[in-house]
Amino acid sequence: MKTNRKVTYIQALQGFSRLIRWQNLAIIVFTQYFTRFFLIGGKDLSFSYLIEIITEKKLFYISLATVLIAASGYIINDYYDIKIDLVNKPERVVIGRYIKRRWALVINQIFNGLGILLGLFVSKKVALVNLSAVFCLWLYSNQLKRLAFWGNLMVAILTGFSLLVLAVYYPGHQSEVWIYAIFSFFITLIREIIKDMEDVKGDEKHGCRTLPIIWGIAHTKLLVYVLIASFIVTLFILATQLPNDRVAYIFLIMMIPTGYVTYRLVYADKPRDFEFLSDVCKGIMLMGVLSMIFV
Repeated sequence: MKTNRKVTYIQALQGFSRLIRWQNLAIIVFTQYFTRFFLIGGKDLSFSYLIEIITEKKLFYISLATVLIAASGYIINDYYDIKIDLVNKPERVVIGRYIKRRWALVINQIFNGLGILLGLFVSKKVALVNLSAVFCLWLYSNQLKRLAFWGNLMVAILTGFSLLVLAVYYPGHQSEVWIYAIFSFFITLIREIIKDMEDVKGDEKHGCRTLPIIWGIAHTKLLVYVLIASFIVTLFILATQLPNDRVAYIFLIMMIPTGYVTYRLVYADKPRDFEFLSDVCKGIMLMGVLSMIFV
């Protein structure tokens, strides 16, 4: 998409901030630091320990690398999805309107390289996780996004990676980190499939083979119901294996909004209905992160 309209630096900067979904990146940073303080940090929740974590160099490198790789993923995803987004969300298109296509690719490569390099500053294992994430994001945007279910699955796995990278580097409380990573995986998978139901019109026009297009909305809803049930059962099985009983009670409380999603999904049939459910899933994710305070 080309435009003859001259773009100012302010407009380009605003467009770039939308392109990289700065709100989502802020949530990633918040989640990682929250996990480090409340799950991995142990029993010391003093202010001095909080300052120590905030100024921890290796944690900063891990978080910055994760943010750069996630931002590069948003960029390459929008690069491949320009035509689809012009149908589904024309007002949100940035590449080609505020940022040239070739510059989007250059920034994508720079962010990926920096993300892997920062991982090396922490450890070889962290660098390997970051390299895997870069490859998975490229594979998703170039291939899997247009395939039924596999693209959804890849996004969910990558969301879990943002927590598992902490478990790779920090030895403490890895079981709890894994549980929250699995929680993030399931709620993201559910949300991604709901988003596909929202975007059927544009996806179908440009040859995407998402589940709602292949199966129809009704059958896709059935899969989401199964995933929600699996999500609940898996979390409680894992939570009961931990010495901390509060984790099970926390997830029990969180079943209330999850049940609400199930109820609303039964009657959802318009794009705005599915958009609302996608936002509720985001809220459940945030609740999960905040629940670390009580673990």
